[in-house]
Amino acid sequence: MKTLLGFIKKEFRQTLRDPRMRILLFLAPCVQLTIFGVALSTEANNIRLSLVGAPNDSSLQELHRKALASGWFVPAKPSLSDPYEQIQKGQADAVLIAPTGGLDRALGRKEGEVQLLINATNVTRAQGIERYMGSILRSLHPQDPPLHFDVRVLYNPAMRSALFLVPGVMSMLVCLITILLTSMSIAKEKELGTFETLISAPVSPEEVILGKTVPFVLLGLSNIPLIVGVAVVLFGMPMRGSLWMLLLAAVAFVCCTVGIGLFISTVAKNQQQSMMGGFLYLFPSVLLSGMVFPVENMPWALRIFSYINPLTYFIELLRNIMLKGGDLRLIAVNVLILVAMAVLAITASWRRFKTTLS
Repeated sequence: MKTLLGFIKKEFRQTLRDPRMRILLFLAPCVQLTIFGVALSTEANNIRLSLVGAPNDSSLQELHRKALASGWFVPAKPSLSDPYEQIQKGQADAVLIAPTGGLDRALGRKEGEVQLLINATNVTRAQGIERYMGSILRSLHPQDPPLHFDVRVLYNPAMRSALFLVPGVMSMLVCLITILLTSMSIAKEKELGTFETLISAPVSPEEVILGKTVPFVLLGLSNIPLIVGVAVVLFGMPMRGSLWMLLLAAVAFVCCTVGIGLFISTVAKNQQQSMMGGFLYLFPSVLLSGMVFPVENMPWALRIFSYINPLTYFIELLRNIMLKGGDLRLIAVNVLILVAMAVLAITASWRRFKTTLS
């Protein structure tokens, strides 16, 4: 027992003597629990609702005002685009369309039917929209409602949860592979004692960073065809967009995650720290990416973390390309954001590596 107790004390001291490990073990879980408890919610809020109809159509305007007053909906930005294009471009989550001749005239003929277009790339959110609009309709006409909705569910008419979750899982797998592999690259050199050999070799920091980055970028990209193939064949994911769009998005995302993994590797002293640092980044990155919980539900103070998360943009790109066919403007904006994040991450890794060398 004395030997065993001595061995246990040694392990505790070895693990807890590093301030970074104490932060990872004790402070990080408390911070994450606080953030996730506030940020994560399955309810659908801040639903962008667009209206297509005449401004003097009092019945339609009343329905729109009632929806906004419920607290579930917010007005979408005014747009002259076709209602279907508004949803494809991400300008609106739902669109109310008045019947021909206006809703006032239709109600006079006892034919009050309003078309409701719903973006169903997020199944949970789409179900919430349909449920909320139904309750608003019942509150307007509780006895004998002359109104009813002609609901058109776009991009996922069967409301299959797989079509919503699979792009998120695909993104998470690519992120997991690239960050964990890259985060242990330089840390492994330090632990094996070959880092000193790397420093003394006649190579520049730029060459080392490229040598540590390019292989993992290629390995990450090699997983894309496999993951997409499994998603299409086994889960029936549609591929409505172009493959070049998907490849462009994948290159930007993989470069970004490899840069983040490389930065973690330059900070960590050993593989244990790099592994924990990778998981410490991945857990909040996945939960705050919109993969399961809508980003729109989060408070503004915490939504910032989603907007600086590369996984958020890649999931949106995959869902838009595979389910909607790919809107060029949305793809261009998201890819440029990922490229900027990749440049920032790789530059930070390079600077950190130069500091380590000196």
